[in-house]
Amino acid sequence: MSILNRFKKPKEEEKKEQPKKEQPKKEKVVFPKPEAEKKVEEKKNLPEMISATTVLNAPHISEKATFLQKENKYVFRVSKRTNKIEIKKAIESLYKVKVENVNIVNIPAKKKMWRGRPGYDSGHKKAIVTIEKGQKIEIAL
Repeated sequence: MSILNRFKKPKEEEKKEQPKKEQPKKEKVVFPKPEAEKKVEEKKNLPEMISATTVLNAPHISEKATFLQKENKYVFRVSKRTNKIEIKKAIESLYKVKVENVNIVNIPAKKKMWRGRPGYDSGHKKAIVTIEKGQKIEIAL
């Protein structure tokens, strides 16, 4: 340890070498915001759009779901932790339609065989959303 102590300065000497200087207080300069930042602040639906994408996973496309579209009912796969109120807000903010009713179906995990070993297919949650007559949601295949 004596070798290392040769290169180290004692603590008292370090304090003596560094006198404290008082710096003058700087005044705060406020610049006007550029127009680009003002536009970002005006977007109030940004948090709603983020939550809509976390709530809705994908549209559920099946033969039964396409027949339900004639009755203004659309089927979506949703996150397992969401409820009807969150789904309604997400659909209204994302697709700009008026939601009348939301029904939820929990699909349980199914037992599958994979290479001779048992396993489970992950379950999911479906939401059947009824919208007002005359409105439409465009779902691309």
